[in-house]
This record gives sequence, C-alpha cells and structure tokens, in this order.
Amino acid sequence: MGVIQGAKDRARAEVAGAIKDQARRQLAAEGAARLSLRAVARELGMVSSALYRYFPSRDDLLTALIVDAYNALGDTAEAAVERVGTADWMRAWSAVCRAVRRWALDHPHEYALIYGSPVPGYAAPQDTVAPASRVALVLLEVAQAAHEAGALAEPDVPGADCRSVLADDVRLLLREPGRTLPERAAPRLAAVWAQLFGLISFEVFGQYNAVIEDREALFEATVLVLAHQVGLRPAGPEA
Repeated sequence: MGVIQGAKDRARAEVAGAIKDQARRQLAAEGAARLSLRAVARELGMVSSALYRYFPSRDDLLTALIVDAYNALGDTAEAAVERVGTADWMRAWSAVCRAVRRWALDHPHEYALIYGSPVPGYAAPQDTVAPASRVALVLLEVAQAAHEAGALAEPDVPGADCRSVLADDVRLLLREPGRTLPERAAPRLAAVWAQLFGLISFEVFGQYNAVIEDREALFEATVLVLAHQVGLRPAGPEA
C-alpha cells in the first residue's frame, strides 16, 4: 500500500510540476496579470477540471509560483554564504548580494513575479511570508557574524536607533537562540535589504538603459556602500 501511495504522490508531484512549468512560460510570454488556468490546461492537453484538482484557482497557482520563486532565490543566497562562510563577513556579504543579482538577471520573469508590480486582484497569503524572508535572514546571519567579532559598527546618525518603529515580530526575530544582534541594527538592515532589491530591480526592469552602461561595476561599488551602511567593517588592519 505504501508503494502504491508513494507512486501516486510522485505522479501528482510530476503533474503539478508540469503545470507550474507551463504557467512560468505563460508568465514570460504574457505576464502574471494574464495568467489563465484554462490556457495552461489547454497547452498541456488537459481539461480544466483536471487542472483544478491540483490548483483550485488562479490564486492558488500564483501562490505556488511565488513560493517557488522565493525559495529558489533563498536557496541561491544560502548556497552563496555556505560556499564562502561567514568568517570573512565582507566577502560573505558581497557573495550573497552577487548571487541574488545573478539569480534575478537569469530569472527576470520569476523575479518580476515577486518584486515587480502587484498582480491585480491577488493578495499574497501568509504562506509566502517565510519564503520571502530567506534572503533577509541570510544577510542577518552575515551581520551576526560581524557583530560576534566586534566588527559591526554603531550607527553614527542621530536618531538612528529607531527601536520604537520595530514590530514585535522583528524583535522576536532578533532574539532567536544564537542571535545577539542589538535592536538598533534592525532598521539599518531593513533599509539595506530594501535598497539591495531596489538596485537589482532598476537593472532587471531596464531603468538604467541609456543611463548607466557598466551596471556590474555600479553594483559592486554599491554593495560595499550598503555593507558600511549596515555597519560591517573589515577585520584586521583594514578596519
């Protein structure tokens, strides 16, 4: 019975994967706002009623695609920091930022799904929150390594503490076991997280066209600016 059930689960996963793959092709061709379950079913040679057994609505399919995109990006960021480690936090910071940019440039339509214009009529459910946080958590891990080594500088901007604006869930995040980052670091990390994706979005969505040619050089320089904005400082004599 277990073997039969396992075969059914694998078959279901394969069909669901084929549906999502076709939906991604539709995203690339027509955009998320025009995603249609009927069109996906037609391209796969399925009747709509069969597809609805896997994804009951367009929103369910969109959510699955969004979660997949966030998780793929999270996997990329985590793999980058695993490759270089956090002993050299400046190198780790740059590696994560480069990996995130590379994924976005290689997967522009999936990036647009999660960081582009909202899809009319769609509201992302709670299921998307944890996957969406993965890149931020990797950057938090790098900042934690620097803090533990005494290389996370204090903000030198008056009023930069901003603890009053932190939501309770952010405070809980900073207080997770093994994490000792001060609350005053959170606003800086949140701002830099937003700036990193703003920088990448400008490139993915063509805002630099006819303005900036060497976008990689700009990105590399800005990544270092963001690291210093967070408070990261090189270890050793360079500090």
